[in-house]
Amino acid sequence: MPISYYEKVWRNGEFIPWESATIHVAAHVVSYASCLFEGIRCYETTQGPAIFRLKEHIDRLVNSSKIYRIELDYSPEKLQQAAVELVRVNKAKHSYIRPLVLRGYGEMGVNPLKNPVEVYLLAWKWAKPYLGEEALKRGVDVCVSSWNRMAPNTLPSMAKSAANYMNAQLIQMEASTNGYAEGIALDVSGNVSEGSGENIFVVRDGKIFTPPLTSAVLPGITRDSIITLAEELGYVVIEQPLAREMLYIADELFFVGTAAEVTPVRSVDRIVVGNGQAGPITRTLQERYLAIAQGRAEDKYGWLTLCSQPVVV
Repeated sequence: MPISYYEKVWRNGEFIPWESATIHVAAHVVSYASCLFEGIRCYETTQGPAIFRLKEHIDRLVNSSKIYRIELDYSPEKLQQAAVELVRVNKAKHSYIRPLVLRGYGEMGVNPLKNPVEVYLLAWKWAKPYLGEEALKRGVDVCVSSWNRMAPNTLPSMAKSAANYMNAQLIQMEASTNGYAEGIALDVSGNVSEGSGENIFVVRDGKIFTPPLTSAVLPGITRDSIITLAEELGYVVIEQPLAREMLYIADELFFVGTAAEVTPVRSVDRIVVGNGQAGPITRTLQERYLAIAQGRAEDKYGWLTLCSQPVVV
């Protein structure tokens, strides 16, 4: 299904029509996946469009670029301002924002250092929930993937790169082909890593567990938000390696991510999680998270950037 896009795209400091946001087939990114990107939600609130944790997303994009030896011509503050202006220019009340940093058309060898760097920001209207219409309410059925996440010192999992999402595609396609909504990948040691595009939390005996970054986990912005909110609510949150079996004996299990938000998992490999529906801790965290993101609760952490106001940097 084609996305419902917004008309204007920010490219290298100026707005251009969506149809003009093109690259050459010989661009370095096409052959070698030399692209870093972000996915950011803009929610419609009573105070107007508000971007959730814009600063943290842009900071991660800058860090991802640094890992891949890309020096950006734009400061984090400039990119934050560009994202807000993108929402304003497109009158995008409720949208998904995609910043992109890519290696463009130049030399065709593997070494990318002489290729130009291009920066884009685009947005589209957010429609159905990422994992399905009823995912947030009823949860999803998932499987453990036969595909592992990256081994240490192969591809950097802390960078949100297009290359990493080739691995994610394999996880998602395998799950979908076999009738599941999503797959969970293990790391090379056989411990739980993450979904194709989501971080994972396990609830067991009233405590909340999540894999550490050393399990080839992307440092998710939503992951960080949920840890903050869980601790605020008095829960014990433990980051540690998780054996695969923890998925089967969990009292509750849920995905988190910009797209997935807080999505309950009701079964893993046809083994029912808990009572087969979202548990009380999942529900509490889901409601708390969405209330802040959607502007229905006090934003005491300063997570929302109101697009109707000047950007505070």
